[in-house]
Amino acid sequence: MAMQTSAPAHGGSDDLDWRVCTLDSVDSTNLEARRRAGDGAEAGLWVIAREQTAGRGRRGRPWVSRPGNLYTSVLLRPREPSERLGELTFVAALALHDAILELAPQLATDIHLKWPNDVISADGKLAGILLETETDPVGRHALVIGWGVNCLFHPMGADYPATALAALGAVIQPLVLFAELSEAFKIRLAQWQADGMTAIRDAWMERARGVGEAIVVRLSDQELHGLFEGLDEAGRLVLRDSTGDETAISAGDVFFRTPDKDPGDG
Repeated sequence: MAMQTSAPAHGGSDDLDWRVCTLDSVDSTNLEARRRAGDGAEAGLWVIAREQTAGRGRRGRPWVSRPGNLYTSVLLRPREPSERLGELTFVAALALHDAILELAPQLATDIHLKWPNDVISADGKLAGILLETETDPVGRHALVIGWGVNCLFHPMGADYPATALAALGAVIQPLVLFAELSEAFKIRLAQWQADGMTAIRDAWMERARGVGEAIVVRLSDQELHGLFEGLDEAGRLVLRDSTGDETAISAGDVFFRTPDKDPGDG
């Protein structure tokens, strides 16, 4: 780690002491936030790094993390029941969508959300979000939310096509995007805490791609085909099959089907 600074985060809130730890290089911002949570750090800590040497996505997949993109994580200690914490992936996705459009409003019709935790355009995936938990020595639980956003470049050869904001004509510096994201996240977090999942789900659905369309959901042991009906009250994807039966899915990878593309093409 070549550099570390601390400063107040952009904006503030009534109940959390928001701080920022800025690193030149780290294995993973999520891992760093979890280490600090394990050492007893309080909620409200953001970790941001210029590069990651061991970035990870969902299911332990590697996340290419060269300088030029945004890598950041936030540490929370939610009071809500553990079964509700998965809802925060939708809070995190909405916040990033808000931040991008605040800086690049011309992308309003191009940027969408893909269940459960991706920000995408027609050209591919722009960002991923990873939620992880940690427990400190006295048994306090923490939740870490990490964002990886393709600002300048994007990986090649991934299972799902990727792109970057710069490729869409929006050149946004990572620190500028972070400032907007940190503020937008506080607003969406407060909305979730005050109003629950209903308002978050409605806002997420307004930005979702593929509602009512044919999709493939890849689970660990099978593929499910059907129409994307929406989200249930807990944020599970509702898939309607050819017989009209509906299935609520809590975890999986979504791929879109089009007449001239394989599902793996997105």
